[in-house]
Amino acid sequence: MSIRFKVIIPYLLLTLLVAVTGVYVVTRLVANSLSERLTNQLLESGRVVSDGLARQEIKHVEISRIVAFTRGVAEAIALDDGETVAALVAPVAAGLDAENLIVVDQQGEELVHLIEQPGGTLLEISAPTGAGGLSIVQSLLNSTDPQAPPRRGLGVNQVDGRYYYYTALPVVDGSRIIGVVLVGTSLDTILPYLKSVSLADVIIYTNDGQVIATTLGSQGMESIFLDSLSIPIEDYEQTMLANDVIQGENFSTGERWYSLARGSLQVGNDRIGVFAVVLPMDFVIQPGAASRNTYVAIFGLAMIGVVVIGILVSRLIINPLSSLVRTSQAIAQGDLNQRSGIQSTDEIGMLASTFDEMTTNLQQRTDELKRTYRFLEQMDRTKTIFIDVSAHELRSPLTLVKGYAQMMDMKANDDQEMRTLSQGLIEGIDRMTEIVNNMLDVSRIDSKVLKIVPEWLQVGTVLMRVQKTFQKGIQERKLTLSLDGISDLPSIHADPDLIYKVFYQLIMNAIKYTPDGGTVTVHGCRRDDNPSSPEIEIVVEDTGIGVAPEHQEAIFEKFFQTGEVLFHSSGKTRFKGGGSGLGLAIARGIVEAHKGRIWMESPGHDETRYPGSKFFVRLPLDGSKS
Repeated sequence: MSIRFKVIIPYLLLTLLVAVTGVYVVTRLVANSLSERLTNQLLESGRVVSDGLARQEIKHVEISRIVAFTRGVAEAIALDDGETVAALVAPVAAGLDAENLIVVDQQGEELVHLIEQPGGTLLEISAPTGAGGLSIVQSLLNSTDPQAPPRRGLGVNQVDGRYYYYTALPVVDGSRIIGVVLVGTSLDTILPYLKSVSLADVIIYTNDGQVIATTLGSQGMESIFLDSLSIPIEDYEQTMLANDVIQGENFSTGERWYSLARGSLQVGNDRIGVFAVVLPMDFVIQPGAASRNTYVAIFGLAMIGVVVIGILVSRLIINPLSSLVRTSQAIAQGDLNQRSGIQSTDEIGMLASTFDEMTTNLQQRTDELKRTYRFLEQMDRTKTIFIDVSAHELRSPLTLVKGYAQMMDMKANDDQEMRTLSQGLIEGIDRMTEIVNNMLDVSRIDSKVLKIVPEWLQVGTVLMRVQKTFQKGIQERKLTLSLDGISDLPSIHADPDLIYKVFYQLIMNAIKYTPDGGTVTVHGCRRDDNPSSPEIEIVVEDTGIGVAPEHQEAIFEKFFQTGEVLFHSSGKTRFKGGGSGLGLAIARGIVEAHKGRIWMESPGHDETRYPGSKFFVRLPLDGSKS
């Protein structure tokens, strides 16, 4: 009998039985009672509202920390320089989609007040609004603990008259608090989100028990009715002290009944108000009048039938499959001598036979691959040794030839032809020496014997050396090489000669693949993604022909070159000039030896539109301790 019939027929009947039973039970018996379902749903909705507000708090704290730790903000606050603070925090607020951002100094004076407009733009408020007098702000300003946790609260913004949920975070300079960052999100924004996640309407109360915001207005309720939802101050205080959502009361409107439950609006250790969740009382289906025990017995008998049939079917299917699984696990662990040994004419038997045949073929291929891998390893070692030996052997004759060429140049005097020949010879020898040095660098990188002699250095100084090296070639091809923001970078602990080689290769590569009249830009910044290991990031960006996506990893491999090498010109700064194909491999090896990272990004290769490329280099400030 085919395996499909072994499985399909009994489980088809079983599925029909369970489906009919399930439909009957669901339609006739839903839950213990309407009251229990409604109460449980209200309590769950209340918990979801608290969780939703906690997620909003995380966003506030994230924005506050980014603003507080933005470079220059703390210094500007300490100097009461509101104009500088506004210039620094406005782009951050816009990028992080902050609805209301306020920065106050140590005296509680507002230095910056930004509020989002309907179009999404941020409006800067120049007149004081009294935000510095909020209790959550004053409690931080009066605190002597620079590690003070965030403060939260509800308040009215005097600019637009709307209620906001605010989070306040201190701005610290050394061991003292010099100001406060206040981030707010309007209840008009928060409540629709809370309604969507809790599946219930939400009401927010002020400390006098009055309703200040609700999602019930979308159902056409009048403000006079909302006033009727207000609660006495005693109920408000009792709810604030409760540790969980408590049941409120039932009320009707528009010929429809609702049930309400209230709870304390708590974020962290702060209780900032009271909220309520509201559900219609017909939220659940009315339970049937039939006896609950009768339907439970029917459903239980159906499940027993499922178990019995499942056991019978599993004996026909699971046992051989388990054997096949054990065999596959053994093979996955490397034992290619295992076989399933299943003898059957159904699909499982065919699968086991095919699996055993695949295992035999895999064992043969694995043996072949091992032999090939050992051969390739030997070839790679031989190639590395050849490169190393060849490079060392070439250095001596090159030095000798260069000496003779320099002597010819000195003796040429006014013989222009002889001087041209000697200069060309010296340039060719220098180019050959550079290739030999590249071969030695690659050999040291492959052998993991690259020696790093670190010292504290300014990357800007290294980059200016590289810029000077290529100045002649840049002028000849009418290129623009600019260094932006490099002088502001912090010092790093690295080998200056090796770092010079990295950017020499990257900038030469950018020049080589950028057409005449193009631009090569080098810019950098400090990265604190990992506060325990700060880095600098240098980006070499060009307006060249770009790199195809399939080549963007391969270009860092030895000897790899894009395009047809035979068509490349010989000059190292000429457009699409030739080379040994070792430059980017050397750059990667040096960067990784400094515990850094190097990668590139490009939209693709196009020699008509010139999409350009970006090469990124990340170096730790103290690579010697990484």
